[in-house]
Amino acid sequence: MDAYGHVNNVVFLRYLEEARIDFLFRPDKDFQQGSVVARHEIDYKRQLVHRHHPVDIELWITEIRAASFTITYEVKDDDLVYVRASTVVVPFDFEAGRPRRITAEEREFLAEYRDDDKEEAVAA
Repeated sequence: MDAYGHVNNVVFLRYLEEARIDFLFRPDKDFQQGSVVARHEIDYKRQLVHRHHPVDIELWITEIRAASFTITYEVKDDDLVYVRASTVVVPFDFEAGRPRRITAEEREFLAEYRDDDKEEAVAA
């Protein structure tokens, strides 16, 4: 919470990070080979006043490329959207110190959460 009594913009990045980690690092499917964030884009739609109950974060995949993918999010309560955001994630080989290509297994996992229709609705 900031001096104005609402959730600070930086806190939203933490919310997105928590949702992204929960999504990518599951016991059955994960990106344990490594990944890094290349870009965040956040549109603040309305202020979120401090409270004790959580907000919902929906996420889906809007783009899958050879060596990156985009996660799109909405931070919301029912139909009330506080933030729309996207993150470009790059798979990364930490031993080699460079980006790597998405594996076939990772691509298959990401494709399950691709939602082109929802991306068009968010862009409008």
